[in-house]
Formats: sequence, structure tokens, C-alpha cells
Amino acid sequence: MPPILNAQGLTKAFGATPLFREISFTVSDGDRIGLIGPNGAGKSTLLKVLAGDEDADAGDVAVRKRSRVGYVAQESVFAPGVTVREVLEAALVRAKVAEGEHEGRLRETSGRTGFPDLSAEAARLSGGWRKRLAIAEAVVTHPDVLLLDEPTNHLDLAGIAWLEELLNEGSFACVLISHDRYFLENVATEIVELNRVYAEGLLRVKGTYSKFIEGKQAYMEAQSKLQDALKNRVKIEVDWLRRGPKARSTKAKARIDNAQDLIGQLKEVNSRVQTSSAGIDFSATDRQTKRLVELEDVAVVLGDRKIVEGLNFLVTSGMRVGLVGPNGSGKTTLLRLLTSELEPSKGTIKKAASLKIVYFSQMRELEEGVTLRRALAPDSDSVVYQGRVVHVASYATKFLFTSEQLNQPVERLSGGERARVLIAKLMLEPADLLLLDEPTNDLDIATLEILEESLLEYTGALVLVTHDRYMLDRVSTIVLGLDGRGGSEMFADYSQWEQWRGVKVEEAIAPGTAGIAVSPAASVASNGASGKKKLSYLEAREYAGIEAAVEAAEDRLQTARELIEDPAVAVDAARLTAALAEMEAAQEAADGLYARWAELTEKVG
Repeated sequence: MPPILNAQGLTKAFGATPLFREISFTVSDGDRIGLIGPNGAGKSTLLKVLAGDEDADAGDVAVRKRSRVGYVAQESVFAPGVTVREVLEAALVRAKVAEGEHEGRLRETSGRTGFPDLSAEAARLSGGWRKRLAIAEAVVTHPDVLLLDEPTNHLDLAGIAWLEELLNEGSFACVLISHDRYFLENVATEIVELNRVYAEGLLRVKGTYSKFIEGKQAYMEAQSKLQDALKNRVKIEVDWLRRGPKARSTKAKARIDNAQDLIGQLKEVNSRVQTSSAGIDFSATDRQTKRLVELEDVAVVLGDRKIVEGLNFLVTSGMRVGLVGPNGSGKTTLLRLLTSELEPSKGTIKKAASLKIVYFSQMRELEEGVTLRRALAPDSDSVVYQGRVVHVASYATKFLFTSEQLNQPVERLSGGERARVLIAKLMLEPADLLLLDEPTNDLDIATLEILEESLLEYTGALVLVTHDRYMLDRVSTIVLGLDGRGGSEMFADYSQWEQWRGVKVEEAIAPGTAGIAVSPAASVASNGASGKKKLSYLEAREYAGIEAAVEAAEDRLQTARELIEDPAVAVDAARLTAALAEMEAAQEAADGLYARWAELTEKVG
């Protein structure tokens, strides 16, 4: 069967700047393709071209006969006054679905997407539910291929888990743009990176995201070897030319042409091998005080809604707190409490004297009319970075901005570029406490990795709100979970929070830690290594879930021991033999997990 989508020779440019040139892209039945690439590579534009919402400058897109293409844009906008039901019914009408099928499709889709009330006004939904509705609007038409542009934006962690399940169980093929590495690992069966550093404009690797990392490394190593070979050949040809051969012979002319061709090839390979990344480096103050912020019995009530109640929490120097919870649970509210932008309804917040707090808001507020130059350096053409005076052009280059962009207004920058501007501004302010509210939105994977490394090396305290589970696992040393009903709990890592979420805690597992119920491994988190983690991507995933695996192994071992101690088993030779074999197997599994845990913990530092 032919591909559902078959794009050949696609070229697209904005003005004189090419996004991509002569690329080919196919989507077949069963494909789940993760589309990644640096900011500005043209990922969203490519998706619009595949969806038929935008035309390429050159090339063709063929859609298999009678195939239906669903497309979900980055921003989910609905007209005022239109209900969820009306949005879905309009999608069915546009797709020319028989009217008799409408009610069945609506019931099926509302069940799959979790909408409790189809009469709710779409425009008044929260960002996460508007995103769900946009996905439902595409899914209700039963598409053959679903194109999703940053579908995890605005979804909370529960919403991301829901979307993973929806895509993994769906019968449709899909192409999804995402920078969420766990999401890509859990959903994609093939990764395509759109990037001009590749000879064909993109690199396509079958397998999960971790397999793609291995494939990309192999590609870059091959390019490096090709670069070395071309350098040697160019050197030989240039040496020959310098000896002054007689240029009149046909053989000499051919060799001169060959030398020029080799130099051109080398220049092209050099451009592919030499890649740049943003230089992110947060700096802390020299403060010696350990206790930075202490919240005592803090409660926040907004209107008739209880955001948080009875919160006792201590932020100490070097602590890296991952703040998690469903949308609307109060994560941003808690950050506003720490900045004193909001006062608690009850309780007290004690701060160290002259505490320097730097806050990265998810609102991405930049003065639209100013140029990039003035956004970075409002009063002069230089900035003071880590005690040194640096020209604004050099500082902008650190964040991958060109000198030509300095005089452009910031309103023309992409979402990822605007995020880099805000991070660049934050880096100019040494902080005791760094508050980051969704800093990962719109950042490409390369920049995310640089941001993670910087946060791991940052010596001050950090409170991080993000839906990027990989960053949470890698950066945070403790996780504070908010349940959305005023309750809170501390965990060693994200995976423990995920297990606890939705389960009512009848009593605190262990008392202490400023009055908050502490999960079994909270002491590991609070005393965990503050050094830089040295785990690979797959090891980080394994480490995130190994405590739960150890607990399960211990439960299995305890069950086996209890079975052996059962008098009825002790007098039954067959049952006793089976029970002893089970206990031996359980003991072996537990020992293996403990050994692996110790090995990974040593790597973490």
C-alpha cells in the first residue's frame, strides 16, 4: 500500500532565509514519528505543509486516495460562546461524516478524551482542556494520520500520560513535534530530526528517542571521518597546486577542478560537523546562610477555593525542588508566595536577610516594541556578566543570536528565541534562590540539555515547575507534590509522585520534615547528592523507577516468607518445595535490584 503522505523535494524559505531545502518525508500506516530539530528549523512549517494549510515554495505532497489528515496546531483557540459539543459536531460536518454516526462518535471521543461536560463553553476552558479539545476535534473524524504540533504544551503531567495512552492505542499514524524526551521515548517508533547540518536536510532513525541518539552519534562520527579524509585529500591537491604544475595540459586542468570540488565538499562537511548550542550558565551569590525560606503552616485561599493548606516547607541552600501537580493545583501560586508577590491567607513565610530571588515567569513577558539589543542591554551596548563587562553582540552570540538580529524587535522572535532572551536576562542576576516556571516551553532539545547541565552546576537553591519529566528526574533532588485540593506531599523523585497521585493517603508514612508526610525515600532526596548526575538517558529512566521496583521486590520476598511460615504449607511437601523456590527467586531478584540501585547511585554522585 502506498504511503498516506508522500512529500518529495520540499523547499520553503521566509525571505532570503531558507528553512529547509529539497527534503523528502513519507508517512505510512502505523508510523508514529517524533519530529524534532532546533528552533527555527521549520518543524511547524513542515507540519502545516503536510496538513495542506501552507504551500511549499517547491516540491509536492501527495495524499493517498480517500485518506483523512488531522492537524492540531500549537495554539488551541475557539470562538466565544461555542460549546465542546458544537466544536466536535462542526469537525464531523467538515469531514462529511454521516449524520447518523455523529452521536456515537461524540460519545466515543468524549470517553477517550475525558470530557465530562460537552455543554461547557470551549473558549472558557483552561489551557490544558483546550488542548484536549483540539486533539478531540481531530480524533473524532477518525483520521488516517494525525499531525500534532507540540501537543504536550499546556497539558499537566496527568494530561501527558493520557495523551501517551491515546496515541499508543490509536489506529491512526501520527507525526508529532515535541521536545519532551520521555514523551518521545514512550510514543515514537521513529525519530526525524529536521536540521540543515544533515546532507539531506534531515536524519531519520527507526526506534525510540534513545535509539535516535545512538544513530545520530554514529552519523556525526561518520561525518567526522569524512571530514578528516577530505582534509587530507585537499592538503595533497593544494600542495600539488603550489608546486606550480603546467596548467595547459588537460590532466592538470582536471586536477585543478578536482581540487576546487574537494574544497567545496570539505566546506559543506565542516558546516555539518560544527554545530553550536546556547551557552547557559546561571550564577549563585556567595551567601553562606543555609536556611533561605521557611514556610510555616501556610494556607492560601483564593475566593472560595483552597489552593494550599497547612504547608510546612524549608528551602535550604543547594536544594533543587521539583514542584509538581495538576493544572490549577497552585504551583505558580506557591512561586508567587516565595517572591512575596502574594501574601498567605494563614501562616508565616520567613526569608533570610537580603535574599536574592530571580523569577522566570511562564508568561514570557518582554517589551514588544524594543529591539533585541535593548532587551538584553537597556542602557548601553554592554552587559556585566559574572563580574566582566561584555559587549551585547558577544553576549547575544552566546545564545545563538546573530548580529543582524540585534536591531530586530523582539516581537519577531520565535517562542524558543524569546525564552532564550529571558534566560539571558536572568543570567545577569546572581541569585540565592532561582524560581523557574515552565522554562522548557518552546526550547529545542539541544538547548534543554544545556539548561539542565547549567541547573545541575548551579550552587544556589532552585524551585522548578515543569512538565518535562526527564528534566524533573535529572535536575531535582526532591519533589514537592500538590494534589489540587490543598494537600501536599514530599517525594524523592517524579516516579514516586506518579504512584502517589490520585491515591488518598490515610496517614503519614513517617512523621517529621516540618510537618509534611514524608514518603519512604524522602530522606534520600533531602540528603541526595548535590553533585552533577552522570547517567545516560536510559540509565536516568531506570534510576527514576528503581525504588518502586525495589519496593515491589521486597513485597514479593515478604509474601514468599509468609507462605513458608504457613503451617498448612509446611506439612505439604509439594507446596513447600514451590514456596522455597519462589523465595529463592524473589531473594535473587531483590539482591540484583539493590546491586543495580547502588551502581546507579554511585554514578549520580
